[in-house]
Amino acid sequence: MGVQLKEIITKKEVDFAFFKGKILVIDAHNNLYQYLTTIRQRDGSPLTDSHGNVTSHLSGLLNRTVNLISLGINVAFVFDGKPPELKKEELEKRKSLKIAAQKKYEVARERGDIEEMRKQASRTSRLTEEMIREAKELIKAFGLPAIQAPSEGEAQAAYIVKKGDAFASVSQDYDSLLFGAPKLVQNLTSSRRKMPNKQLYERVMPCLISLDENLNNLGIDSDQLIALAMLVGTDFNPGGIRGIGPKNALKLVKEHKKDFNKLFSHVKWDDYISASWEEIFSIFKEMPVSEDYSLEWSEPDTEKIIKILVDKHDFSEERVNNTLSKLKKKSFDKAQKGLNDFFN
Repeated sequence: MGVQLKEIITKKEVDFAFFKGKILVIDAHNNLYQYLTTIRQRDGSPLTDSHGNVTSHLSGLLNRTVNLISLGINVAFVFDGKPPELKKEELEKRKSLKIAAQKKYEVARERGDIEEMRKQASRTSRLTEEMIREAKELIKAFGLPAIQAPSEGEAQAAYIVKKGDAFASVSQDYDSLLFGAPKLVQNLTSSRRKMPNKQLYERVMPCLISLDENLNNLGIDSDQLIALAMLVGTDFNPGGIRGIGPKNALKLVKEHKKDFNKLFSHVKWDDYISASWEEIFSIFKEMPVSEDYSLEWSEPDTEKIIKILVDKHDFSEERVNNTLSKLKKKSFDKAQKGLNDFFN
C-alpha cells in the first residue's frame, strides 16, 4: 500500500533521457506487482503459459527493463527480505482484500461483466516465492544487479542512494522518502495509466522527487515527515489516525514542532494504534540494511533469457529476439563509440 503523501509532495516531470548514464535502484516487489496488476488480458486475467503459470511479471520485465537498458539507464533491483513484525497486520489485510476481490471477480464472470471482471482481477494479484525466484533469475540473465535486502527493499534502496552509490530509488510508493532516500523516481517502468472511470489511457512521464526540496517546501525535517506519515497511516500502522489526511497531519506536525510526545498524545494515538508511536518511529529510523551488495553490470546472457522465457514459459522466440535486438544495438553503439574515440 505505502503511505499516502500524494497531496503534499511536489514532483517534477523529466524525460527518460535525463536518466541516461545514471544508476537507479528499483524496488523490485513494487515493480513486479505493478506488472501483475496492469499486464492482463481483456477480462482482467493475467497472462499465463500453457501450464497455467502466471507470466505477466516476466513480460513486464522483458519489455520495460530492456527499454531502460537500451536508453543507457543503469538499473538495479532490490528485493524485500523478512518483513517487520508490525507489517503482519497490513499483509493480512491485503490478503483478505485479495480474497474478497476474487469472489467479486467470480460473480462478475458469471454474469459476463467484463469491466467488473477487469476491475476486480487487478486487485487479486499475488507475488509468489516462485515468481520472485524467476524474476531474480531473469534480472541476472539481463546482466543486472539483483540485491537482497535483509528487510524492506525500499529501505535498502534508500541506503544505497544515501551512500552515493546510486542517483535515486525507484518506486510508485513514497516510503523511500521516509527511509531517507535523497531522490525518488516514479513512473519509470510504466508508460501509460488508465484514466479514472474510463477505458482510456494517458501517457505518463517519469517524475523526480527531491527529499530536500520537499522538506524545505513543507517547512519540516525528515523526522517530522515520518511523524506526519504515521498520522496518515503506514504499512506498520495501517489507517493511521481516523480523520487525519496529509494536509491536516502537516498542520499538526508544524504546530507541535519536534515534541512528538505531545503530538501523538494530542491525536489520541493509543486509542487507534496498539503499538506505541516510538515503536513505529524506530522502524523507519532503524530498519535493517546491508552493506554487502554489488552494483556490477555485465553483458546479457541471451541463451539463459531464451531458456527462461521461451523454453519454460512459451514466449514467442521471435518476440524475445526482437526485444533483445535493442540490447545488441546498444552493444554495437558502445563499440562504435569506442572506435570513434580511438580514431579521433
